[in-house]
Order: sequence, then C-alpha cells, then structure tokens
Amino acid sequence: MAAASSRTPSRLPIARQPIWRIDGRLYGNEFLYRSRDGLPAQVDRWRSDRQDVATAAVLDVLFGDGPPSDLHPAFVNVTRSFIVNDRPLPAHAGRLVLEIVESVAADDAVLAGLARLRSRGYRIAIDDFAAEPAQIAMMAYADYVKIDVRDVERLGPQLVQLARRHGATLVAERVSDAELMDQCRVLGFDLLQGDVLGPAITLVA
Repeated sequence: MAAASSRTPSRLPIARQPIWRIDGRLYGNEFLYRSRDGLPAQVDRWRSDRQDVATAAVLDVLFGDGPPSDLHPAFVNVTRSFIVNDRPLPAHAGRLVLEIVESVAADDAVLAGLARLRSRGYRIAIDDFAAEPAQIAMMAYADYVKIDVRDVERLGPQLVQLARRHGATLVAERVSDAELMDQCRVLGFDLLQGDVLGPAITLVA
C-alpha cells in the first residue's frame, strides 16, 4: 500500500489483515497497531487514553499523507474519543471504516457522534459483536457487524440473526480453518476474516 511505503522512521509499524468476500475476492483490509518492534501489543487491554494513542498512530500511517491510493475499505479500531469528536479523524475519500471497540458505551454523545460520522461519509462497524446492550443500541448506525466465530459457537446462530436485523454487512472474524469457512457461508456471513484466509502481516517501511 502506498501510504505504508511512505512511512517516516518516526511512525510506528502497523499490520494489515485482508477481509474477503464469500466468493474469494478481496473486499478490504483491517489495519492494526503494532509495537515499535512490529509485534502485537494487546491494545484491547490498555486504558482508553492509551488506546486513543494507538488509533491515532494507525490513522497517521494510513492517512497522514492524504488518502491512500488503494481503493479497498480500510477498517481501523476507534475509541470513544474519535466518535464524540474529542480527537480528529482524517479526510478519507470514503475509504475509512470505523470499528467501534467493545469498550465504548452507547450514551447519547456516542449515538449522536455515530449519526454525525455517517452523515459525513464514514462507515461504521461494530467490532466483536456479542449482543451486549451497548452494541445493540448502536446497531442502527452500523454498516458492518463483525462477529468472532467463537462467540457464534458460544451463543448460538441466533447471534448472527440478531446482527443482521438492521441490514448490516456481516463479517466473520477469527476464521481459522476450512470447516469454519463453510459454516460461515451457511450462516449467511457476507465477508470473512481470519488466519486461514490471510494472517495479519506487519508492513515494513
């Protein structure tokens, strides 16, 4: 990707994992924070202010020099600060998909922020959907709902039925083998993401 190849040494590395259509065509990519040595950093265990910094770092690599030339959607985890306008989002040319992490509460400011962001052309994804009350409250604003296949095994196929209630595109995450791919097709997922389809690869300068 052009933006990644133009990183300056001061920018942290990021990782890219492909997201595929059911028919095997590439749909987009999720971009993930990595530590300075290029390794996963378990950002979901960090305090929210540190997660803010991680999101800002990923957005800087992707959009710091303007929207990348790659036209595929770019999925990036975002925290409350970016939704309620405490932190700026980049100009994105319709490419940026904001993945709302599961720690975000669906209060009035967040719901208003989601409506505002959609009106500005950003697309919204609910990450790690497990039918939590906050996630259900945000579903009306979601263009995508991403579900960890392990949660389907834990909670049952009704989780998928609930996720499609508002017509969002359904993304199966952590698809680890061919059997799970087949199960996701039967369940009606639109997009697939997981190591069997392509692991997250750290991009080099």
